[in-house]
Amino acid sequence: MAKRTAAPTTTTDGPAKRQPCPCGSGKRYKACHGAQGGAPVDVHVPRPFEGLTGEPELVALREFVPSATLELPEIDGRRVVLGTVLPAAAAAFVRNDDVALVGMQTQTRSGDLSRDLAKAIDWVSKAKPGDSLATVGQATEADTTRLQDLIPADFPVHPQVHEDFAWWLPEDTDPQGELAASIERANEAIMPTERLGELTGAYWVAAGEKAHLRWVRSEGEDELLAAMARLHARGELTLGEDSRFAGSFRAHGLLVPVWDLDPEPHSREWEQPATELAARLTEALADIGSNPLTPAERRALQGLRGRQITLR
Repeated sequence: MAKRTAAPTTTTDGPAKRQPCPCGSGKRYKACHGAQGGAPVDVHVPRPFEGLTGEPELVALREFVPSATLELPEIDGRRVVLGTVLPAAAAAFVRNDDVALVGMQTQTRSGDLSRDLAKAIDWVSKAKPGDSLATVGQATEADTTRLQDLIPADFPVHPQVHEDFAWWLPEDTDPQGELAASIERANEAIMPTERLGELTGAYWVAAGEKAHLRWVRSEGEDELLAAMARLHARGELTLGEDSRFAGSFRAHGLLVPVWDLDPEPHSREWEQPATELAARLTEALADIGSNPLTPAERRALQGLRGRQITLR
């Protein structure tokens, strides 16, 4: 008797239900977009702010700047302010003075931070003063708007760094109750942070016995590492004798080199050395394409690659 084989399961409005879903989720179609009513979309976007000139600053606000704000374009006459972190790590809320605050450092349910921010901005456009959004709901196929659709690609991103979280409230407002306690706790956890002059994505951070320069760079990782290796082999990957290159981390598709600094000098005293380092990096980047790395520079590159960690 011939061996029976199961007939393929098909559907008239999509792929075979046992086949991988074409959305790329890795799930079977019947468990994803073939399910009744569709399914949530959870596609990881490794570089959510790509295409925006302010990409390095947005990554910094998301990952390590404790207290900062950025004015976004108004929505129907309402001010919209992007902030690093909001009370209880909320996704958004509207202050009593009708100013909308949208948080960067929040719990997310999707793999696209840009889309989550767009959903939060859409929420505040309809919310009333006093309303708060704890988290952004899981994204669906209908959620196609991203931050890049709401602000111009060349939108000027110049965050204002704050010493505390007084910006959670309207000016001349005294916090009360749990909000007062939240502000006090948040203020106690702040590490002093300063943006280094006009250098994009460069932040001085005081962390206990050390200070650091954390510098979000917009170049491609391979190009940047090669340029850094060229400088490192020359002893020029430095901000002076009171500094040391510590390593780098990856965040949202960009590389973030980190230097340990002497904590005694004021942050302003590091602006000139950082500006000079930026010029050396620019020169090295321009030179990489036409002049291959030397053996010493390739060894330096391997050392730099060994001092990396990745933050999702």
